[in-house]
Amino acid sequence: MRQIILVQTAVSITALASVSPLGHRPEEIWQHYLLPKHHLSLADFGTRKAYAGFLNSATQTWVNQLREENPNYHLLDKSVINAIAVSRMAVQMAQWKADDSFGINFGSSRGATTLFEHYHADFLQNKSAHTLSSPTTTLGNISSWIAQDLQTQGPEISHSITCSTGLHALLNGLAWLQSGMAKQFLIGASEAPLTDFTVAQMQAMKIYARENQDYPCRAMDLAKKTNSMVLGEGAVACCLELGRKANAMAIIEGIGFATELLAHNVSITAEADCFQKSMQMALQGHDPNSIDAIILHAPGTLKGDSAEYKAVQKVFGKSLPLLTSNKWKIGHSLGASGLFSLELALMMLEQQVFVPVPYLPANKLAKPLQKILINAVGFGGNAVSILAGKP
Repeated sequence: MRQIILVQTAVSITALASVSPLGHRPEEIWQHYLLPKHHLSLADFGTRKAYAGFLNSATQTWVNQLREENPNYHLLDKSVINAIAVSRMAVQMAQWKADDSFGINFGSSRGATTLFEHYHADFLQNKSAHTLSSPTTTLGNISSWIAQDLQTQGPEISHSITCSTGLHALLNGLAWLQSGMAKQFLIGASEAPLTDFTVAQMQAMKIYARENQDYPCRAMDLAKKTNSMVLGEGAVACCLELGRKANAMAIIEGIGFATELLAHNVSITAEADCFQKSMQMALQGHDPNSIDAIILHAPGTLKGDSAEYKAVQKVFGKSLPLLTSNKWKIGHSLGASGLFSLELALMMLEQQVFVPVPYLPANKLAKPLQKILINAVGFGGNAVSILAGKP
């Protein structure tokens, strides 16, 4: 394990905005978290039906208003439009201005999935490609369009590291801030994977939910007999600033990352070695007993959920923090999922309420929430753990 100090100077999270099946207004999102109801719908995907987490109609209408502002926005994929929407909201919440020259790092696991599939189908039919099919389907156009929309002159970065993309964006932003090369960084991730081909890919791996039951995604349920992953769409933008700010929602107190050698390209080891290492790294300088809760990656798969739980046991022993996940409620948003978990962590820290998984034995909050650990991992065994502390 790397014995280095990764968070040398305090970094504040001064704003976070999202669009998801829970909505786009923070108060609405929190109220939905308090209810033991999932927001997954059974929908048609080509020749098959499957559960998925769609943006609700009010949020979709709010996002679509962007397309009326600029004729070029009609050519953009949902993943880009959603990212622009949440970036605007986050920057407004943090009261940043374009001349602050803040940096941008926005990522995605899949990118312009809907638009790519549309262009490819058109190519198969007409034997020619649309003029803008290449620039509008590159992963880089998410950060590029955000920078254009917000008119910032700072650096802009795009990347894809499968399902840990969002938390890797946070790592990148933190590195830029601590290097002194930036004072403010907008980080985020966006995913719009609810297409026929993407759902079919997940079903082909035998990891997608197949049962029609009260909770289609049984994330963290170690007694389930079948895989139950469900895809969801959404985007998250988060404002990072160097130092302890008066308007901080939380302080980044620890970060960890690790990649393990894989026997299979979609699995991790039985005790999730990558998570053990990433959590241990994030805990450097912290008593494990001081961690109040962990928001698990927990995709709802048999092996994934079990491996991560065993990793938590290895790191924390018999005295486990409170454990939860939000994928049972909104689905797995792939590259954006880690930042949705961060959003839940910030809300729990602010409200001092622990949000449990309703189909598991209830965990009771015995003390004030001060430190919450957030996990994410993706294909390739690349785990990230972030420790968020109450300011």
